Amino acid sequence: MSATQSAYVEEEGVYRFHMEHPVPAYLVALVAGDLKPADIGPRSRVWAEPCLLPTATSKLSGVVEQWLSAAEQLYGPYLWGRYDIVFLPPSFPIVAMENPCLTFIICSILESDEFLVIDVIHEVAHSWFGNAVTNATWEEMWLSEGLATYAQRRITTETYGAAFTCLETAFRLDALHRQMKLLGEDSPVSKLQVKLEPGVNPSHLMNLFTYEKGYCFVYYLSQLCGDPQRFDDFLRAYVEKYKFTSVVAQDLLDSFLSFFPELKEQSVDCRAGLEFERWLNATGPPLAEPDLSQGSSLTRPVEALFQLWTAEPLDQAAASASVIDISKWRTFQTALFLDRLLDGSPLPQEVVMSLSKCYSSLLDSMNAEIRIRWLQIVVRNDYYPDLHRVRRFLESQMSRMYTIPLYEDLCTGALKSFALEVFYQTQGRLHPNLRRTIQQILSQGLGPSAEPSTERAGDGADADTDSDSPALLLGDEAPSSTISLRDVNVSA
Repeated sequence: MSATQSAYVEEEGVYRFHMEHPVPAYLVALVAGDLKPADIGPRSRVWAEPCLLPTATSKLSGVVEQWLSAAEQLYGPYLWGRYDIVFLPPSFPIVAMENPCLTFIICSILESDEFLVIDVIHEVAHSWFGNAVTNATWEEMWLSEGLATYAQRRITTETYGAAFTCLETAFRLDALHRQMKLLGEDSPVSKLQVKLEPGVNPSHLMNLFTYEKGYCFVYYLSQLCGDPQRFDDFLRAYVEKYKFTSVVAQDLLDSFLSFFPELKEQSVDCRAGLEFERWLNATGPPLAEPDLSQGSSLTRPVEALFQLWTAEPLDQAAASASVIDISKWRTFQTALFLDRLLDGSPLPQEVVMSLSKCYSSLLDSMNAEIRIRWLQIVVRNDYYPDLHRVRRFLESQMSRMYTIPLYEDLCTGALKSFALEVFYQTQGRLHPNLRRTIQQILSQGLGPSAEPSTERAGDGADADTDSDSPALLLGDEAPSSTISLRDVNVSA
């Protein structure tokens, strides 16, 4: 449980838990299953099913303590005693959840090392921002997610260097702009302070604006004081002042101006075009974005390869591209490259054929974050020779983040019958909420009599009784939206 103390009374067969600090209700969580523990540090262990425990232990042993220590150097003592992690089945609806003392995380992420690193560090950062100091309302969730994302990137900079942090940031901001293009710049969910008026679903706040636009505002505040270390000192004081309480944006901003009186005298909160009020309440993209030039050594090769594949003549461009060995790239580099190709889809058929010849077998051996992007390219371009790879992927993946994007793409083109066939074969292994979401996606345009039924596969569950988790579905008719789940950072 998300508790500072736990004990098992064997004579009574009773587990007892105690949390010594006040926490908001959403951080009270229990998990039960065939879970075994293994220590990975002086104050951390992983819990996982026996078949997963060796992998989880090998990937996290020693490094979690390194991340906790880096965070403590920046933001003060870790307040929760233990920092344990439990790996949940692939059907767990979100990637990760920062329950105090016991982070919940989906086991699917174990195969993508860089995503695992970022997601766990993000949850570590929540120990200070979100868990210790909590947003008072869901209208200001950026106070948790924006600050945690900023702290996450300070921790990764300290432990892995600025270039890697800039690459990951570029990858996420790329996704933010993709989401902005799909939603439109006047979308109300692009505000940092979304008003929960009648008809607005609070779960729709689980989007990239909460994370990345929030991050950009926090980064802008750090730039105003001119020194990241001074801003770290402010955040440490902010946590100390407000720990174990809930706050609103004005608390943060008033504390910021009090900590830096010279900035208050300069009226930085009222600078034309960058007013704090505008940051909070204007729709659209961030008013300012970070300088990511320190990551150019990692992002330049991505841009160069993408330009080659969009150049003419194709034969010459493909020949030049084929000598670039992307197997040595970081996961975020390859994912960013494939995202650029996705943005340009549908591509000319001869380009897709050349891409498949060059990369398909190689990408098939990489982690799921890479494979799903290549398979989306396959689907969006109706490239039938690689369709068997799509089937194999959907037969092996049960999580939202690796299924929804492909089903959405399959159902916007000529491959809906293929999607139906795969769904009927796999639905029994899906979480009920996910099953219902995919049913909704498949039923778009099919007519009432053709809506997929869970009974066809002999599954007696009544999906209609399960309220679908809409946290990742943006828009009134979410399943028909072209926003893929992977474009939303679903780490809570």
